[in-house]
Amino acid sequence: MAVSKTRAKLVDVARQLFAKNGVDDTTMNDIAVASKKGRRTLYTYFKSKEDIYMAVVESELEMLSGAMEKVAEQDIAPDTKILRLIETHLDSIKMVVFRNGTLRAGFFRDIWRVEAVRKNFDRTETKLFRQVLTEGKEKGIFDIDNVNIVADIVPVYYKHLTLPTNNPG
Repeated sequence: MAVSKTRAKLVDVARQLFAKNGVDDTTMNDIAVASKKGRRTLYTYFKSKEDIYMAVVESELEMLSGAMEKVAEQDIAPDTKILRLIETHLDSIKMVVFRNGTLRAGFFRDIWRVEAVRKNFDRTETKLFRQVLTEGKEKGIFDIDNVNIVADIVPVYYKHLTLPTNNPG
């Protein structure tokens, strides 16, 4: 238990420092000092700043996944549930950006680094949509020929709403 608490504290401190100073301007030493842990302890859990950065991304996606799972478990109509899943996803991304301040540029700018961690989340999200769409089809709310295809498409469609663009307009 102490191991996971220490690791979680290091991730949270790193997230706060990345948000305040930016990823590039935060050092492993900064994280060790701010967490009141030695550098040796930090390096016990993370080999590099890249590793702790990815742990921060992973923790943010775990929070999002948990929020979406709670929505999927609600006893509400499947069509309402689908809308709430999408709202929860978009609201959670907005909160990540808000909570992480200056991290927002670096956090989502290099989407390819984040994408590797995000793949697990994407599988969970698609599974949730498949579950809700199947429920809706069985209850006659959705007229869908292939639930699997729709469950694959819906998250991809609105995922693009969360990606930064270089287009000022």
